[in-house]
Amino acid sequence: MPTSVALLAALACALPTGAHAQRAPAPARTAIEQAPEAASGFRTLQAVRARHAMVATANPLASRAALAALARGGNAVDAVIAAQWVLGLVEPQSSGIGGGAFLVTWQQATKQLRAWDGRETAPAAATPDLFMENGKPMPFIKAVVGGRSVGTPGVVRMLDDAHRALGSLDWASLAAPAIDLANQGFAVSPRLSTLIAGETTLTDDPETAAYFGRWPVGHQLRNPAYAATMARIANERSDAMHRGPIAAAIVAKVNGHPRNPGRLTEADLAGYQAVEREPLCGPWRQYVICGMPPPSSGTVAVLQILAMMEASGGATLTTRDRTGAPVLSLDGVHRFAEAGRLAFADRGRYIADPDFVPWPKGLLDAGYLRERASKIGSRSMGEAAAGLPGTPRSALPFRSALPFEYPEIGTSHISVVDQYGNAASMTSTIEAGFGSRQMVAGFLLNNQLTDFSLAPTAGPGATSGPNASATPNWVANRVEPGKRPRSSMAPLLIFERDPKAPGERGPLVMVTGSPGGSAIINYVAKTVVASLGDGVDPQLAVNLPNIGSRNGPTELEKGLVSPSLAAALAARGHTVREIDLTSGIQSIVRRHGHWIGAADPRREGQVLGLDTRVAKPR
Repeated sequence: MPTSVALLAALACALPTGAHAQRAPAPARTAIEQAPEAASGFRTLQAVRARHAMVATANPLASRAALAALARGGNAVDAVIAAQWVLGLVEPQSSGIGGGAFLVTWQQATKQLRAWDGRETAPAAATPDLFMENGKPMPFIKAVVGGRSVGTPGVVRMLDDAHRALGSLDWASLAAPAIDLANQGFAVSPRLSTLIAGETTLTDDPETAAYFGRWPVGHQLRNPAYAATMARIANERSDAMHRGPIAAAIVAKVNGHPRNPGRLTEADLAGYQAVEREPLCGPWRQYVICGMPPPSSGTVAVLQILAMMEASGGATLTTRDRTGAPVLSLDGVHRFAEAGRLAFADRGRYIADPDFVPWPKGLLDAGYLRERASKIGSRSMGEAAAGLPGTPRSALPFRSALPFEYPEIGTSHISVVDQYGNAASMTSTIEAGFGSRQMVAGFLLNNQLTDFSLAPTAGPGATSGPNASATPNWVANRVEPGKRPRSSMAPLLIFERDPKAPGERGPLVMVTGSPGGSAIINYVAKTVVASLGDGVDPQLAVNLPNIGSRNGPTELEKGLVSPSLAAALAARGHTVREIDLTSGIQSIVRRHGHWIGAADPRREGQVLGLDTRVAKPR
């Protein structure tokens, strides 16, 4: 049976029959940097099963909107769009139309895999020292709050492009659920209420302060400004965001900030283009794992971690306790964390916007990964150094990375499979929880530019001027005009290998992704290893404690990992840090002729499914 029976019963009235469902010491981190989005409380969930279609989003209202699109005969892209418009209203701290996204789609009829880049871009007036102050990087929270951190939003333009190419339902109709909820009001969820109460910077902007009152759980919150914005988008498509009064309002808010003005112009907004990129795929066991290429580091790092675990001689993450339940194994966590160190070292050195910094494809060569895996021993290696992936050292454009980078934060994930065999995996973000804290026309603006390295160089000796890009101390992920900041988002589609054509894609077996800043990489890799590698029930795989290393301490999810495991890791030389690791994984797995969905118990997500086929729209 699906979870959240009360909500599903309500849905049944509205849907057709069959609907269901370290470099130490690192700078001290503030609370928002260590645990940017607190958990909502760990819920008890069971996996949801359905025969024909399934959606998994971060909020029940968004899941309802997505399922309703499928129930009208819509496809996976339609469902993602309907869900995103609702998430921007009911989960505004995490994503929305003022931010960006990565989307990976699969079309069963044509066997076409596509990757859509709606990442924000730096304004044309941005410079590498954007976040420097008195020769040092700004404090992170000072860089975030205000107009300086706002990049050109891209999610609406990207979804417009994807809908024109693949959508089947009328574009305007997909905005109806969000418009209705914004006008009529929605009940403030426990998560949103808690996060508002814990945020101290929402008073920076009068519009933000007026909207985000200290609302109790269940308060009916209306947002007529968002309804009006969505109505414009319904009528004018993405031009509503990039030209005209909304674009002018965005620029006025960003550049008019009294203490931290930005550099965004209406020309930046009008000139923004989403990019369709070649999907990045790699083999792992009997599977082909596909996702976004750079500027996302997510797919590269996940593929590296999985391959290095395998090559190091330990390919499993879990074992079974006396009751038969899956639990983390000491050797599995050790190898997983060590592989993470190596992957994050390469990520920090090489991955950035590929239109500015070509990334070495050798990072995924089997020989290179075996060589990297040989560094994984019985004890922790501590901090890993970046490798040299088949390229002479003198040819590598960037030789250093910052010893510490602040993570991207406020994010959401949507997974969908439809009755036609299509699928979509989208991770969207406004970066920090509540973004830049600046609100325009009913939605929050991103602070995505702080996903760039706050300092343009990794140490002394760099120069400025026309030859600066050749200076080896420049960081690959520094700010540059028109550049897209590096991301860790990892929306994945996973296929069985075709037995008749090794290395080619066979049937789709998994759709997954997560929010969580740079820890997204570890969250997603954990879920893939447990679900497909260890055969753990999809929901139990999501439930497993989050663990890993981002080339610093070995991080263990506070309150969920046993003291004995932490002590055993310390005995192997790990510097252990127990912290909140608030993932928001949404996974859908194909098993025994059914789709099985799992929502992350740490947040408020929900899985819903369809057991009956419906007619295609005319």
